[in-house]
Amino acid sequence: MELLTEHRPVDGPVVYGFLHLVKTPAGRAGALTAALTEYCRWHELLLGAVFTERTTPNETAPDEPGCSAAFTGLLDALALPDTYGVVLPAASHLGPRALAAARRIRLAEAGTRVLLLRPPRRGRESADRGAAGPAIRRRSPT
Repeated sequence: MELLTEHRPVDGPVVYGFLHLVKTPAGRAGALTAALTEYCRWHELLLGAVFTERTTPNETAPDEPGCSAAFTGLLDALALPDTYGVVLPAASHLGPRALAAARRIRLAEAGTRVLLLRPPRRGRESADRGAAGPAIRRRSPT
């Protein structure tokens, strides 16, 4: 007789974290990383890595708008087989508005699921739709 799944070590879907932390104290960076880790534990997701961006990339670069080493690394990791998606503390971690719109498009083109720990504030939900790409999928911790 086979054991139940709960009694066997089973890896959850692999996700990657992304943090946009410009001028952020180390304590806050650590707390956000811990929040991503706890969210993944709670939802039985395997956090593969957390990509941290410490500067805002050039939004108007003609060849790759909004690409930093951290975001490019995230896109490369998301292209790996068996990757479920990216987890963010909030939609604002995609960067400033214009940069976030370009990044949403890139993530949507890649077919990436975007999971948010904290949904947008009331009244801002419409900002996540339309020209910036498809709506971001949200999963609450409850």
